[in-house]
Amino acid sequence: MKHIYLVEDEAHLRNLLIPYLEKEGYKVTAFADGLSAQAAIGTPPDLWVLDIMLPGMDGYSLIKEIKQAQPKVPVIFMSARSAELDRVVGLEMGSDDYLPKPFLPRELVLRVNRLIKMTQPEDTPQPPALIGPYTLRYDKRVVFHGDEEISLTVKEFDTLCYLVENRNVAFSRSQAIDAIWGLDYFGSERVVDDTLRRLRKKMPDLQIEAVYGFGYRFTME
Repeated sequence: MKHIYLVEDEAHLRNLLIPYLEKEGYKVTAFADGLSAQAAIGTPPDLWVLDIMLPGMDGYSLIKEIKQAQPKVPVIFMSARSAELDRVVGLEMGSDDYLPKPFLPRELVLRVNRLIKMTQPEDTPQPPALIGPYTLRYDKRVVFHGDEEISLTVKEFDTLCYLVENRNVAFSRSQAIDAIWGLDYFGSERVVDDTLRRLRKKMPDLQIEAVYGFGYRFTME
């Protein structure tokens, strides 16, 4: 049974979301403030659902510590504040998805299901892919530069896989969003630019070209 950590200070919303997630087959541990959630970082769940505005310790401070300790555990941010600003800042800090309040509980369940599915190993592992000096391990969802592992978030890894699968083919931002974030994603297409920029920073030898007026192309020998 997959374990979800839900961090939400609003009791009504917290009590509303818990049965939806449990009905889907998840074990849910709920926290009403950031400090109690911080104390649980040492025993990582399979996924965090994290509000930004929290008493004691806000979501931004919390996700920083989560990603330092658990870089591969996906995080979904929730916020009732400026959706565009929080989405961008959240992505910068390593969140893998974002839900602006208010939202339907079923929407959260669908996003949790998608991220959990993305982080599960395949029954028949794909062989490693060599990308210049990098080695992409699909089975363990890790990337190496020589013997050094490069820490990628769930969406960064999924984006890298998308680039490899569509190498030498130009793709638009909307095509990338549909394939990586899903058809029900609602938000700015800048999420693609932001994710690619972070990938370039972590993997500077990636050959990602901008295609003027269209999107991007990943070249791979």
